[in-house]
Amino acid sequence: MNRNIIVLDTTLRDGEQVPGAKLNVRQKVEFAQQLKRLNVDIIEAGFPASSAGDFQAVQEIVRTVGDAVSVTALARAVKSDIDAVYESIKLANDPFIHIVLGTSNIHVEKKFSRSKEAVMQMGVDAVKYARALLPHVQYSTEDASRSEFEYLWQTIEAVVKAGATMINVPDTVGYAVPEEFGELIRKINDRLKNLNPDVILSVHCHNDLGLATANTISAIKNGADKVECTINGLGERAGNTSLEEVVMALKVRENYFGCSTNVKTTEILRTSKLLTHLTGLDVQVNKAITGENAFAHSSGIHQDGLLKDKQVYEIMSPEEIGAESMELILTARSGRHAFKNAVEKMGFEAGDPEDFERLFAKFLELADAKKEVYDHDVFYLVTQHRKLEPNGSLYELESFQVVTNDLYPTATVKLRKGGETFKDSSVGDGPIDALYSVIKSLTGLDVELKDYKINSLSRGKEAIGRVNIRLEHQGRTYSGRAMDTDIIKASALAFLNGINAAVLDSASEG
Repeated sequence: MNRNIIVLDTTLRDGEQVPGAKLNVRQKVEFAQQLKRLNVDIIEAGFPASSAGDFQAVQEIVRTVGDAVSVTALARAVKSDIDAVYESIKLANDPFIHIVLGTSNIHVEKKFSRSKEAVMQMGVDAVKYARALLPHVQYSTEDASRSEFEYLWQTIEAVVKAGATMINVPDTVGYAVPEEFGELIRKINDRLKNLNPDVILSVHCHNDLGLATANTISAIKNGADKVECTINGLGERAGNTSLEEVVMALKVRENYFGCSTNVKTTEILRTSKLLTHLTGLDVQVNKAITGENAFAHSSGIHQDGLLKDKQVYEIMSPEEIGAESMELILTARSGRHAFKNAVEKMGFEAGDPEDFERLFAKFLELADAKKEVYDHDVFYLVTQHRKLEPNGSLYELESFQVVTNDLYPTATVKLRKGGETFKDSSVGDGPIDALYSVIKSLTGLDVELKDYKINSLSRGKEAIGRVNIRLEHQGRTYSGRAMDTDIIKASALAFLNGINAAVLDSASEG
């Protein structure tokens, strides 16, 4: 029988402590609603004693999602903090107060300048006071991974006897390693179950050594009932344990761990993208689960294996986290199998072996020049090679001009489609908006821009543009990428590549 692991999301508390990640009340509520759709068990909504704004935000989150999700908030071991948490979360359906107090020598001696006995008594008094307000209290032994074990256990024993119903063991500074942390949790779990089997054992890990997920998984294996995580691993310094990594690790390796969560995994990517949008903090492209390249394959060996059977190189499907199906990015490293698949996807025959080899040689030349080859590139490569008239041909950017100012940013674009050229101008809210508006007008497609990103690849010499667009009448999403030394051109080509992907899809269905 599987153990159910409780998932607490602390993106709105610990995650928001990242410089630049501060959210307003409306944004916090919007994200909390998405966490509700993600079906996390608990939302840590903030630190209400820190400011009037944070107090208000926690209250609004309780009003919005507190009927369906357990809500908590953080308090130091002082009466005023505990009062602030209680007043802000008391209307939730299943609220609890979260108290944090250090247990390591460095915290006790340097942070509090008190004796160990005095600090422990602070914790006991705080728990007793909180239990008088609410039936559930979580006690976090801050910096537990650097604490002397016997003092750590004495503190846990004392606060449990005072009424704590959850014990959280944090690796506050990301100091632990998996074997060591797992053994710590095993020892605490053994003693805690003898002391009071109803108390929930929780962990909260940081990623300073890149081990947060590994430490959390090790803790689960050794008896932890609950994990504290953030979306995209957002958090202080190097971040927190990534919720999506833990959840998918338990799902993919369910036979090994014998554990599962209540998280609705198909909402993971949507939650990640919303957080990126609200905070402006991008996810690294090769980030596990939610990175842009997490399900993209450019190696020829990998592409060949995937086309034979997805399980050759995929341990989970992108659809499981709410992403589109796997993406094969054609590069000079792509083999014949991947290129042949792309040609046939366009509706062309691969041809006889000799002809295909000549076509493949042209593809390699193009891939060396462009680095990344897209569907419309393959389309034109085949039609040019075989002297075919492009049937339902795609759009090419012939020329463009963008004028930016704070009054009327304007873009003029000339597109070519087959033997025809189209030219128009448009005004927008900014240069990219003007550029995309005129391209939409010229193509006549009802396209909604869902996501836009421009990144420098080589100290400003080369930029890559990425877009996701939605074709309204189809209800489908298409992505486009492009690379150029000019960021405006890279943006235009990326948008046009997305449109061409939609055009090709429509043509294949028609």
